[in-house]
Amino acid sequence: MLVRMEAVSKHYLAGDLAVDVLRDVNLEIPRGEFVVVLGVSGSGKTTLLNLMGALDAPSSGSIWIDGVDVSAASERARTEFRRENVGFIFQFYNLLPTLSARENVEAALEILPLSRAEIAARARRYLEGVGLQDKSDKFPSQLSGGEQQRVGIARALAKEPALVLADEPTGNLDEDTGLRIVGLIRKLQRERRSTVVLVTHNPRLTAFADRILSIEHRTCAEVTRAVAEPE
Repeated sequence: MLVRMEAVSKHYLAGDLAVDVLRDVNLEIPRGEFVVVLGVSGSGKTTLLNLMGALDAPSSGSIWIDGVDVSAASERARTEFRRENVGFIFQFYNLLPTLSARENVEAALEILPLSRAEIAARARRYLEGVGLQDKSDKFPSQLSGGEQQRVGIARALAKEPALVLADEPTGNLDEDTGLRIVGLIRKLQRERRSTVVLVTHNPRLTAFADRILSIEHRTCAEVTRAVAEPE
């Protein structure tokens, strides 16, 4: 089991008041699964990803990722863990504007124990995987929104992490481009047998999922459905 969350709750302090964001979340995600988490704005989707990606610690409960209890780890240990084991795909791309597409991917790999030759080879390979081999020297400002998101996908996957977390990856794209982007993530996930957790408010994206979770009333529940993938 790649991800296991047991009785996980998260609250934040607003003055003297504790505000619940997530409460008593229990879930397991096997290796190689594509999970879509549905929820309206403010439901706790991003908080769930932040906990799963070791960006934050729970207020209570336990989180195990790839056999590591990240909920009990120090902030420094969590940082080291996510650098090597977690890839992030963001809504607003988060590309460095002064770096080319290739350099953005390479920058994410420089924290890993890889040679310069392997970093260059991986960046080239994953940009080819998202269809941007001819635009690897373009800067973000020279790319469309869909192309920038494809660079973001290449950057996340090039680390070859145990877990890929996508936070509203289509939220800044039009509907058709968004569907193509999630279709690309799904295709690459299958080819590389990686594990992806994608959070969204768009129910159309559930058609790509192996499993659907929904955040309601501060906790997660599984959704049962049978929907064909969009072409």
